[in-house]
Amino acid sequence: DAQIRVDEILTSVRDDGDTAVRSYTKRFDHFTPNPIAVPEQDLEQAWKDLPSDLRDALDLAFRRIHEFHQRQRPSDIAIQGPHGEALGRRWRPVQRAGIYVPGGRAAYPSTVLMNAVPARVAGVEELVMCSPAGADGTVNPVVLGAAHLAGIRSVMRIGGAQAIAAMAYGTESVPKVDVISGPGNLYVTLAKQAVYGRVGIDSLAGP
Repeated sequence: DAQIRVDEILTSVRDDGDTAVRSYTKRFDHFTPNPIAVPEQDLEQAWKDLPSDLRDALDLAFRRIHEFHQRQRPSDIAIQGPHGEALGRRWRPVQRAGIYVPGGRAAYPSTVLMNAVPARVAGVEELVMCSPAGADGTVNPVVLGAAHLAGIRSVMRIGGAQAIAAMAYGTESVPKVDVISGPGNLYVTLAKQAVYGRVGIDSLAGP
């Protein structure tokens, strides 16, 4: 049963941290992520190695997404009530946001930008991205390049429910985040549902 398996993964990662994350990644993705984090210089190199026309396309997408979400920024409200009371509403960004980017056969740089750019516009200080690597332990270079463009410096080469658990609880390598966004498979979705309340989530996407 998928829910039972997800509950087991969440508990293991909460209790055993990186050890559990590595174990599940070896079991499901057939490699051991050691280290779990992608070196920051690899992100910059991935960006430099992309074809110039692809870099131009990603940069255009970045700027268009940024411009759109700038228009969505809410304004604070501060008024004085009829009896002198202060009334209002204040918007403040979370400190750290987690982004999940699916892996597998396809690359999803659009998911990187559509999740990271709004967070940047909102003023989030730190972004942590998880994306499953292939059996050779490497994350798709287009995804890494998009992460560099979006200003993400912490990329973890892990996926599945173990990645959601790592971001929700924190491990030795993965910082605990305040909110998690991004689509995934059934196990990712069930994991996001299970950690909701400990962290914020965007939605339960998918069938």
